Amino acid sequence: MLQCKRVVNEALSTVDFVAPDDRVVFRTCEREQSKVVFQMGTSDAERALAVARLVENDVAGIDVNMGCPKEYSTKGGMGAALLSDPDKIEKILSTLVKGTRRPVTCKIRILPSLEDTLSLVKRIERTGIAAIAVHGRKREERPQHPVSCEAIKAIAETLSIPVIANGGSHDHIQGYLDIEDFRRATAASSVMVARAAMWNPSIFLKEGPRPLEEVMQKYIRYAVQYDNHYTNTKYCLCQMLREQLESPQGRLLHAAQSSQEICSFLRAGCTKGLALLFSSLQSEAFGLGAFYEETTRELDARRAKLLARSPEEAEGPAEDTSGIIKMAIKFDRRAYSPQITPKMCLLEWCRREKLAQPVYETVQRPLDRLFCSVVTVAEQKYQSTLWDKSKKLAEQAAAIVCLRSQGLPEGRLGEESPSLHKRKREALDQDPGDPRTQEPAMPGELCKKPFVALASGQESPLEGW
Repeated sequence: MLQCKRVVNEALSTVDFVAPDDRVVFRTCEREQSKVVFQMGTSDAERALAVARLVENDVAGIDVNMGCPKEYSTKGGMGAALLSDPDKIEKILSTLVKGTRRPVTCKIRILPSLEDTLSLVKRIERTGIAAIAVHGRKREERPQHPVSCEAIKAIAETLSIPVIANGGSHDHIQGYLDIEDFRRATAASSVMVARAAMWNPSIFLKEGPRPLEEVMQKYIRYAVQYDNHYTNTKYCLCQMLREQLESPQGRLLHAAQSSQEICSFLRAGCTKGLALLFSSLQSEAFGLGAFYEETTRELDARRAKLLARSPEEAEGPAEDTSGIIKMAIKFDRRAYSPQITPKMCLLEWCRREKLAQPVYETVQRPLDRLFCSVVTVAEQKYQSTLWDKSKKLAEQAAAIVCLRSQGLPEGRLGEESPSLHKRKREALDQDPGDPRTQEPAMPGELCKKPFVALASGQESPLEGW
């Protein structure tokens, strides 16, 4: 999060915290601003404060995870590793309480002895935090071990700040009414539900949970509408399927490599238990494949309109642009096969038509370090009017402009490019000792092209493949 920039995403009406490699690490929106609590893993007070200040205007509270027992957390001194360093806990929480405008909370696990646990939570309370969440298991215990309601109750009876009981999903919480029973058993102020909520988020409905099929479909629609990365969407759906994940259809979901494939999975069906959903969706032909395509087109159009309205985004390369065919296009990796890119499709088409290979001229704008590329094919230039975050993405966008203007396939998921597949098969069938196998050059050798940096810097000719 320290590397992230806060970006207002007008196309999605969200606030995104974006890493240098363009990954969205955290995405939120106005609708949840007064409800969402940002939980961080940290082992350093000043770094924690820097992140808290980065997000505090977009969240309702700041929480520090001091209970995660997983190695990826503890090996960095975060999570449950903090439980053995009360001085560091005190410094982190005190720094956050003094330095941020939002309520600060933390989540811990219980220590081997109740006496040590109570001593720790009293020290934590003195830092001025607003509440404490307690997972009623020790650091080495896992969900199959019973949660200690007695330990949580002792903490709740000792402290004056609210205590949030956690860890009841496996043994105690099967439905909404169980949440209140767990709260009473622990004498806590409230309950934090983790795994049971992942299994079916509608567990919080007083009238009872909705059918899993309905929840999954609604979740997928939200994921598509808010451009959630497919790996996270798939993870959440797998948590919902649980024991049904090993079915043939469950394995199909697990193999999905895009949001579009996830939508296709739901159309295909995942278990016998989802039969009701599928029969009820027949009237709309399941709708999710079409829903994905329509939503993606709308988002692309919205992004293009927002970018094109800015005078600086409309700038072209520092050269005469007359005669260039232009479109407002961005290359979205998720919509394309990882094996076949637009640049590969364009190069293959040029070979087939006995044309010179495409030549890319790419410039970088010093103001915001964005890139724009012009590709020349058969003496015609093609360019996307949208500047992009890397030379590689800008060149892919230029290739798409050329391919679309010619009505050619560009390698999108679901498209077929027979010549590319044929070439791959022929290459596999050739004898490694045959001189013909030495003819095709490496992609970088086919891609030697001009690159002009309007600021300083030099790019490798392999960049973009």
